[in-house]
Amino acid sequence: MRVITGIARGRRLKAPEGFDVRPTADKVKEAVFSAVQFQLEGTYVLDLFAGSGQMGIEALSRGAKRAVFVDSSRAAISCINENLRATGFERCSEVISRDSFDFIRLTRQSFGVIILDPPYRHGHIDTVLPIAASKLQEGGCIICEYESEAETPATPEGLVLRKTYRYGKINVTIFDKPLPDDDGGEDDEA
Repeated sequence: MRVITGIARGRRLKAPEGFDVRPTADKVKEAVFSAVQFQLEGTYVLDLFAGSGQMGIEALSRGAKRAVFVDSSRAAISCINENLRATGFERCSEVISRDSFDFIRLTRQSFGVIILDPPYRHGHIDTVLPIAASKLQEGGCIICEYESEAETPATPEGLVLRKTYRYGKINVTIFDKPLPDDDGGEDDEA
């Protein structure tokens, strides 16, 4: 597992030992970040159910301003911190040891990119996606990774389904939150 491109390109990342982590394959990571590359520059990223933190670290390497990593596993938190030190991204990151559902429900922060990669076969995407949508900034996107046999998540209100990518045993669906429409709307000026 490594950082694909950007300022930390080629840096090796670790996965928590003895922890059921499914690191995202390099080809999947490359495709996902190529699809969202213009939404990364200078944005705030949330890596929920972060595991090793590789997706948030890839976003930082490609120009995100700040990343918040959330996971409830001590092994994952330790690994994320180690990977941030190895890539030099500690100063632009926040690592939170907390249940991901509690964090997303209670946070007052909003994000330009939200990465959701919860444990498979529990239906967590369907539960967390609508809550995450309420924390997404206009012009931002949510990246959902889930098992290929699962249904594509329902599009939350206010979001638009961009595309679903299929890679063997996993699917990645990207949802966008459009910027307000500037033409055709009523003038707010009196």
